[in-house]
Amino acid sequence: MLNKIKRKMLKIMTGERKRPFSFFESLLYFVSIIYYGLAEFKAEVYKRGIIKSKRLPCKVISIGNITAGGTGKTPMTLYVAGLMQRLGYEVVVISRGYKGELEKTGGIISNGKTVLMGPKKAGDEPFMLAGRLKNIPLIVGQNRFEAGMQAVKKFNPDVIVLDDGFQHLKLKRDVDLVLLDSNKPIGNLHLLPRGILREPLSALLRADAFIMTRSDRASDEEAKKSLSGLKEFMHSKPVFKTSHQPYVYIVKKEKNIPFASISKKSFLYDFDFLQDSRVLAFAGIARNDDFRHTVENFKCDIADFIGFEDHHQYSDNDLRRMFRLAEKTNVEFLITTEKDYARIANRVAWPIDLVVIGIEISFLSNPEVFADFIKAALS
Repeated sequence: MLNKIKRKMLKIMTGERKRPFSFFESLLYFVSIIYYGLAEFKAEVYKRGIIKSKRLPCKVISIGNITAGGTGKTPMTLYVAGLMQRLGYEVVVISRGYKGELEKTGGIISNGKTVLMGPKKAGDEPFMLAGRLKNIPLIVGQNRFEAGMQAVKKFNPDVIVLDDGFQHLKLKRDVDLVLLDSNKPIGNLHLLPRGILREPLSALLRADAFIMTRSDRASDEEAKKSLSGLKEFMHSKPVFKTSHQPYVYIVKKEKNIPFASISKKSFLYDFDFLQDSRVLAFAGIARNDDFRHTVENFKCDIADFIGFEDHHQYSDNDLRRMFRLAEKTNVEFLITTEKDYARIANRVAWPIDLVVIGIEISFLSNPEVFADFIKAALS
């Protein structure tokens, strides 16, 4: 019953539900008005200085969005942290640690050399980030200022990259990057829970630049239409277009490989081996449909697709059920996302080859212009 209500709510929030306005939608709309009032009040008390934002003794770059779920914050955080490192800065990444045991108390997940905590304590996304970041420490904590001070004392960074920091007004930042999905940048224009907006559109005035994600999947006309209602909030601030570029790696049958030990050297960017292969795909991310679309683009024969809620904690029963289904449907590969694999790596020896799909951010043109913008903003 609860899952049915959640699915119905998600369809309303994303605008997929086309039926006449219902009592449930009216209720969500009423709650969203309350949410709007609270969001406006919070922004105003910080704007007026009634509650003051705190500044760290180093530069801070925030990667965030204005909608709930799935714009690509994690791969963008990886991109920006790597860029800062290549430019010669000492970098630390800070994440909230959503749904991890250390979310409230905070803690060091990686010292840049070794991943010190698993996904249960770190949260799945910070754990995945920690496994991908090389020579860049990662700290989690709901209180980003306290986490930042811990980073300063322990690692003395030049720059802190804040994962999902746009709504965290307690901490001052030097660069606010806001990610917008090129296909549906603001959803159905409603705030949570009637829509997917986390804040009123006026919050975009705080941004220093905008990153349009999945731009390769939206025509120029669609992109212009999507942004037409945002011009008054975006003004003449820089807009950068990016795409999500997939890569894959294979966990071989009967193998049990810890997530942090997987090297980028094993990444494959040629997916021809998947063409016409019979597969069982599963995912528990914010936008399972997008993942299915990616798998379909590989021209796989999808025997079945199992979707779970975002941040789903896989039980032994979940895994056994998928293994039985894989055997029953006689598939060649199991396929999942890197975020899902981070949650279940090192738990089982896989009965058949597992293909893991990750995502990298790619700028559609002139990535050096983005690098120059960041350098100028930090100078």
